[in-house]
Amino acid sequence: MPSFESRRQFLYQCALSCSGIFCSSLSSCSSDRTNPHILLKSGWQTVNIGDIAHTPGILALLKQYIPEAEITLWPKRSDRGVREMLKRHFPDLEILAGSAETDAPSAQKQWQQAIHKADFLLHGSGPSVAGRDSVKLWMEQTDKPFGILGVTIGRIRDIYKQILSASEFVFTRETKSLDNIKEAKLQCPVNDFAPDATFAMDILNEDKATRFLAQHHLKEQQYICVIPRLRKTPYHKVYEHNKWPEEKIKQVKALNDKHKHKDHGKLREVMIKWVRETGYDVLICPEMTYQLEIMDELLIDPLPEDIKKHVVKRDTYWLPDEAASVYKRAHTVISLECHSPIIAAAQGTPCFYVRQPEDSIKGQMWYDIGLDDWIFEIDQIQGADISKQLFQIHNDYPAALDKLQQAMQGVRNQYQKAMQIVRENVMTASQKSKR
Repeated sequence: MPSFESRRQFLYQCALSCSGIFCSSLSSCSSDRTNPHILLKSGWQTVNIGDIAHTPGILALLKQYIPEAEITLWPKRSDRGVREMLKRHFPDLEILAGSAETDAPSAQKQWQQAIHKADFLLHGSGPSVAGRDSVKLWMEQTDKPFGILGVTIGRIRDIYKQILSASEFVFTRETKSLDNIKEAKLQCPVNDFAPDATFAMDILNEDKATRFLAQHHLKEQQYICVIPRLRKTPYHKVYEHNKWPEEKIKQVKALNDKHKHKDHGKLREVMIKWVRETGYDVLICPEMTYQLEIMDELLIDPLPEDIKKHVVKRDTYWLPDEAASVYKRAHTVISLECHSPIIAAAQGTPCFYVRQPEDSIKGQMWYDIGLDDWIFEIDQIQGADISKQLFQIHNDYPAALDKLQQAMQGVRNQYQKAMQIVRENVMTASQKSKR
């Protein structure tokens, strides 16, 4: 099996194949009044490392393709240590108050000043046009242009029609969204596919990760990561302010209870086979905060005693930079959530997305980027199907790395096409506003 150094070489070669200009951080690029100014709407839930990861991903793309731009981040949320994480990796990034965290007049004044100052509003990657209220405010207060990069477009409401039609470009993170836009007969100058920005996330927290791995005696490429998920996220438990009606709580609980043991039983089957045939370990870790509460019941307690000795439970929530460093050292990441595999793929680690049908159309992106063999529709497969693919990777790890490299090259090619259009629009807007 290739060493960890081999994978680092793989990542280095990937980086060399990317076109565009890199700078070491946003602060290393020169900044003056003539530089374009982008107001970036990104940063959704902080109870989900996938939602957090969109922001450093799109910042990496902007750093690569528009290195001279000044960027102001307008998040929805930046709590749970997210603001501090972003400032650590992007020290000169200006971060506004999160729109879901405060309605103070001072925050609103800050948003208005940012709108006035910026040349272009870019709505970042996410589950939808999640910042539609902010985009609407931009449209009401200015006639300056805006664009949308890497989102899922599901049911198209009236506000979506207004925003999508007025946008300079709409890049969806999977192709099913393009079909939805076409069916709605919406018109915008550019409408194309650009994968989820999390594929571009390159931030790490090596210190935290290496301490964690050492504490639990997890060795490089000798453990797999397994991430659980219920069919429907119990948001009434995740957010105290999210007061669901009792009937909805009962419906969600009934749906989750119906599937949770069967779904996770397929993952347990993989874990058992992995441990018994390799002698290696399993790390169970969360993508969302609530998953810390279901790990024991669904993944650990039912295991045979000889398997439990090889299972490590991550019992605290984390941030995506630490997760990326842990996934980087894993053999394979196997997840019922969508974004942990994406974070792993960005680090050159083989990864499976075991998709539940309730988890939106975003899973189409795995087919779009050519990783058809690494996505499993959970109602159509058994644990043995996942195990078969896992051991195919294990038995020829270089071939798996090559497969992932090819897929990631395709992702980078799509990013290049999209970011050229983003750059053209940002520079045009900047030149127009400076006249």
